[in-house]
Amino acid sequence: MLKINNILVKGEEIKIKWLGHAAFLITSDTNIKIITDPYQAGGGIKYAPITEKADYVTISHQHFDHNYTNDIRGNPIIIRGVGLHQEELFTFKGIDSFHDDRDGELRGKNTIFCFNVNDINICHLGDLGHLLSQDKIEEIGKVDILLIPVGGTYTIDANQATDLCKNINPKVITPMHFKTPKLNFPITDARPFISGKENVKELDSSEIEITKEQLPVDTEIIVLKPAL
Repeated sequence: MLKINNILVKGEEIKIKWLGHAAFLITSDTNIKIITDPYQAGGGIKYAPITEKADYVTISHQHFDHNYTNDIRGNPIIIRGVGLHQEELFTFKGIDSFHDDRDGELRGKNTIFCFNVNDINICHLGDLGHLLSQDKIEEIGKVDILLIPVGGTYTIDANQATDLCKNINPKVITPMHFKTPKLNFPITDARPFISGKENVKELDSSEIEITKEQLPVDTEIIVLKPAL
C-alpha cells in the first residue's frame, strides 16, 4: 500500500494501475473496474495486450492506441463522447477538447473524462493537444487525481502539462503517454516533465492504492512503471 505523507488511514480504498501508454485500470473498493483508453498492441506499441476484465471502458478518441477493446474481458460498457454518461454505478462526464492546437484540424477531437470512485475525483485527459481555457478548467471542476499526457508531439508537452497542472491543481498527478522502452513513438519520456519539480515519487511499481483520507495536502507527482 502507498503511504502518502507517511499517513496510513483506513477508508474506501481504490487501486490505480498504469497498464501502459494512456491505459489505466482503476478498481473500486467493491471491485468495480474501469479501463481508460485501451491501446492495440503491435507496431510501435510493445506493451502486452490488455486482457484484464472491466465493467466500464472510457475512450477519448478513435485512434488505435486509445480505442482497442477486443481483448478486454467482461463485456464492459463503453463510454465515448461529450456529456454526462449516467450508468448504474458511476457518472462519467465527457468534456470536449482537441487532439491538437488547431481545433482538431490535424488530429481531430479528444474527450476528457472526469468521474468519481469512492469519493475520489479522477480526471483522464486523453490525448489532449492544447492548453485549456478557464471555462474548461471550471467544467472539469475539482480533481484529486489527474492522469495527464506529457510526451509532446501528439499531445501537450512537458511545459504545457506543467502549466495545466497549476491551473487544475490536483492532489496527485500521474503522467502518461510518454516514451518508454516499450513505446517506439517520437515523444519524450517523463524526465522533462518531472525535472526540477518537488514532491516527485518514481515508484518501482505499476500501481497505487489510496483512500480519500490519504490524498496529500501538497500536490504530489507519482510516476508509475507500466504493468504490461
